[in-house]
Amino acid sequence: MKNIDKKFFRQGIDFLAGVDEAGRGPLAGPVVAAAVILPKDFHHKEINDSKKLSLKQREKLFNVIIENAISYSFSVISHSTIDRINILNASLLAMKKSVSKLKPVPQIVLIDGNKSFGANQNLIPIVKGDSLSQSIAAASIIAKVIRDKMMSRLAEQYSFYGWEKNKGYPTKQHIEALLKFGPSPVHRKTFLKKIINPSYQSEIIFNYD
Repeated sequence: MKNIDKKFFRQGIDFLAGVDEAGRGPLAGPVVAAAVILPKDFHHKEINDSKKLSLKQREKLFNVIIENAISYSFSVISHSTIDRINILNASLLAMKKSVSKLKPVPQIVLIDGNKSFGANQNLIPIVKGDSLSQSIAAASIIAKVIRDKMMSRLAEQYSFYGWEKNKGYPTKQHIEALLKFGPSPVHRKTFLKKIINPSYQSEIIFNYD
């Protein structure tokens, strides 16, 4: 991958953060964002956009990143907040919260995409940044691995929807289960309007423990 981070390091930047999210498209579960500051001299040729990596590669690189990062953090925004403020605002909020947890404070923050959020740092949105910046790619891996693990745990509680495989995305199997069983308590209601009647009340009793 091209690593535009080096351009900023050559300008005298010491602490540069990459931030990305995972889970904008699913019908259920939270959105998760992560922020990462990597050392200036760190480079790993396998780090790339998390969507281009296998599960095994992501989990391996997850450990590499957290072992080498100067700082990393993540934030989780729930399905109910997504319904209340919409997925774009929820994603930006998750990214903002993740960046705010980093120590030291980064001088520049590279954001995946074309949107930004309010912060004191110099924020630079980069379209397809997870394929261009090692820092953003590292953040995408952290966010993806954490969210996938969360959805696998939720799949144990709500077993009808196949979240251990589809992670809440609108696959054929997931949609068929929704139509048959109705939504779970962690589905994003605002995402279901075109799939099922949002006033539908499932008769299934879920285990909340």
